[in-house]
Amino acid sequence: MKSLFSSHKAALALAVAATFSLTACQTPAKKAEEPVVAAAQAPADTNLTQRELGDGLYEMAYLPAKNALYVASAQGFKDVSGGMIYRLDATTLKTTGEAHTDLKNFGMLIDPDGSALYATNSLDGGISKIDPENGKVLKRLMFSERNDKGFPFGAREIFWHEGQLYIGGVGDPGVIWVVDAKTMKLKTRIKNAGKWVTGIIYSSVTDRIYAANGGGEILVINPRSHKIEKRLTAGDGKEYLFLNMAEDPATGRLFVTDNSKAKNTLVFDERSGKVIKRLDLGDSLGIKFNAKRNEIYISQRESKKVLQLDATTYAVKNSWSFDSHPNSLFVSPDGQTLYVTVKQEFNKDHSTKGPDSVARIALK
Repeated sequence: MKSLFSSHKAALALAVAATFSLTACQTPAKKAEEPVVAAAQAPADTNLTQRELGDGLYEMAYLPAKNALYVASAQGFKDVSGGMIYRLDATTLKTTGEAHTDLKNFGMLIDPDGSALYATNSLDGGISKIDPENGKVLKRLMFSERNDKGFPFGAREIFWHEGQLYIGGVGDPGVIWVVDAKTMKLKTRIKNAGKWVTGIIYSSVTDRIYAANGGGEILVINPRSHKIEKRLTAGDGKEYLFLNMAEDPATGRLFVTDNSKAKNTLVFDERSGKVIKRLDLGDSLGIKFNAKRNEIYISQRESKKVLQLDATTYAVKNSWSFDSHPNSLFVSPDGQTLYVTVKQEFNKDHSTKGPDSVARIALK
């Protein structure tokens, strides 16, 4: 059955999707049981496998006890309400479970003890706590913020730290919601967080939360007082739209991507707050640091590539090309596998050119 998905809602959906791509009655999802094969675009690379999974794929999480890879899905943005949570075998990429959800899912993480998944419901401005065993929504929290058109602030990135969830709100000015992960109660709001709060991570080097925003700032937040103590910038007078971040705690380097304005990756020294390197690699979206291999991985949505860099020299060691657009990245806990969600382009009517994919790369 088709939902009454208005053009305004569809436009909002695409706007929120863009910020992730820069991370009633319901239409049943199409069953995706395509065979898992080596990626056609790289037949010589037997370390890369890819499969079509479904529409609207975004972030991933991993449960070691079950060797399970969870994938958040917003499903389609045309005439489709609700989303999906897929559970895949992390080795074969075969589907081992799937759950239909009444809201669309974008950002995702798993509680460190494996007891719960958390998914942001960006279009509706909320967050869901989900049972990883059966996909049922255990609890949900909806936020009250609205923009000047009456739409909810998009709940984008989510990060767990010491029993608290930090969720970035895409507004102008943006907000960071701090939520008790167990009770799903709102503890506080970190306000005046700049335009569009995007990536959020915790630094063990400085014992601070870092939040990126679309105004080219890195907010330095005290996790106890929840106060913004500093606002780091590139310091060169240029425009930036910061998106995602990764940290090398051994050296105190913070890696920050910009897929829209500068189309580059910056390296900050966490102690001085200064930019120490600009990686002239082109458009940069997702980024992960792998301490086990001393490597950096960057997804390039426009260039349709994922790069593998030496984290000391910044030299490109390897790259993987795709037929469509690599988006979110996830590194396995042992550091030997990289997972990628690969997205299709949108048509003018808000549909896509085909189902999104998940790729598994055995690192070498």
